[in-house]
Amino acid sequence: MSNNTKVPIKTLAASAAFFVALIGYEGYSSKPYKDSGGVPTIGIGSTAYENGQRVKMTDKPVTKERAIEISKAHVSKDEIAFRKSLPGVKLSQTEYDVYLDFTYNFGQANWNSSSMRRLLIQGQHRQACDALLKWKYVAKKDCSVRSNNCWGVWTRQVERHSKCMGANS
Repeated sequence: MSNNTKVPIKTLAASAAFFVALIGYEGYSSKPYKDSGGVPTIGIGSTAYENGQRVKMTDKPVTKERAIEISKAHVSKDEIAFRKSLPGVKLSQTEYDVYLDFTYNFGQANWNSSSMRRLLIQGQHRQACDALLKWKYVAKKDCSVRSNNCWGVWTRQVERHSKCMGANS
């Protein structure tokens, strides 16, 4: 199956490439830190542990292995809600990974209310890709402006958009 072949979403799961990219984007931090939105985060961009407890700045450091466990548990929970949010939709593996990564980064509630989700349900895949570029704000800062100290959020969106469009060309 090519990365452009669309299949029922229920048959897809986060790929190895998804996790490699996630670690590349998020990096690894053993100690809690505040992300660009000011949210306490640990490991590989995790804002909560497997039990749902939010990360606190006073939490103890985690090993890289533990960070991977936390992020895999987070993604696993995200995937269940993500699949349910797109009834009857067919996606390519690339699209699945792109939108799941968006959900990991921006949260399920933002995904559920997004035009991307609505457009995918309507079968408008290219328009859904373009809608990724609307998500360039964090904590009321426009991340497409390099000096706003959230440039990585924007470059990640641009890369998601590029991958998505490539899967729909």
